[in-house]
Amino acid sequence: MPEIFLKNVSKHYGKVVAVDRLNLQILSNAFLTLLGPSGCGKTTILRMIAGLETPTEGQITIGNKVVFDADQGINLPPNKRDVGFLFQNYALWPHMTVYQNIAFGLENLKWEKDEIRDKVKALLKMLRIEPYENRYPSELSGGQQQRVAIARTLAPGPKVLFMDEPLSNLDSKLRMEMRAELKRLHRDTDSTIVYVTHDQQEAMTLSTMVCVIDKGRLQQYAPPLPMYNNPANVFVADFLGNPAMNFIDGHLTEAGELTFGGLRARFEPFNAVTLGERDVIVGIRPEHIRIGAEGPLEGTVYSTLPSGMETTVKMNVNDISLTSVVFGDVDFPVDRKVRFSFNKAAVLFDKESGKALARGTLTMME
Repeated sequence: MPEIFLKNVSKHYGKVVAVDRLNLQILSNAFLTLLGPSGCGKTTILRMIAGLETPTEGQITIGNKVVFDADQGINLPPNKRDVGFLFQNYALWPHMTVYQNIAFGLENLKWEKDEIRDKVKALLKMLRIEPYENRYPSELSGGQQQRVAIARTLAPGPKVLFMDEPLSNLDSKLRMEMRAELKRLHRDTDSTIVYVTHDQQEAMTLSTMVCVIDKGRLQQYAPPLPMYNNPANVFVADFLGNPAMNFIDGHLTEAGELTFGGLRARFEPFNAVTLGERDVIVGIRPEHIRIGAEGPLEGTVYSTLPSGMETTVKMNVNDISLTSVVFGDVDFPVDRKVRFSFNKAAVLFDKESGKALARGTLTMME
């Protein structure tokens, strides 16, 4: 499978800059997720790589082939880029059976009938839709339609698969099942997959690499767990994680004393770094706030959201609000006093720029 390179790629719509000087390397066999809020430019990036949108400037390379270069006037059409595209609405032919939908592209490529039959049968088996080969799309569930669309996309053997929010039309239970199917598909086909979503849980669970985009600009590019633990800035930290990270304005002294939300703590960074005195934003993940009788701090429960496996607790502490996640089937009465502590790590961000400064531990002070 090929690597994909984007070099200084931009897309302008008049005065609107949808993508701004993007540089990106997508490794062979990667499952890359383009993640960001609606309108951030992620679908535009996908469509430019596929050849469905023409960049304003820059260069795109798939494997050893330059498929777009603004300076040299190169712009290969989608059918010359050896890619497959799975659309959000699946785009199945309603008057064709499942078998015919999958075979359609191969017929246009002038494959022999025996080759088409063998390929379609293999895909039907791999995606576990063999019983439905003679049904029409209207006779299928959403998940079955999606599997047919995936089979049709895989049929010509594209080197790269593009998927634009393919699970957004499914209910939550089916979405979870299809995430598992897509992850297995990536392993079985050894494909390079570029996937667009605004759902951070999909990005965390599916990807080998995540590319976070905001207002057309790359914010961070990293594997999902390292990005979750070491966000590059406040935007990434806030966008990745559910419930969202707690953010509290604070002040750090030269000696490492941190005041935030009426609390005092000593901040000890994991890595040697000179921070100096400055205004900061303290970021603490909800799962790193531990509620328990032994905790040195006290808060008042404002609301709880029990889900069985875990309970999200929002509590008031001095003049701030903190969100904690308690694992297990527990609940707390509203307005009850609870003890808590900060567990594991906090991240400090520069107040002015929003950029991450350091990750470390908090030791509370009297």
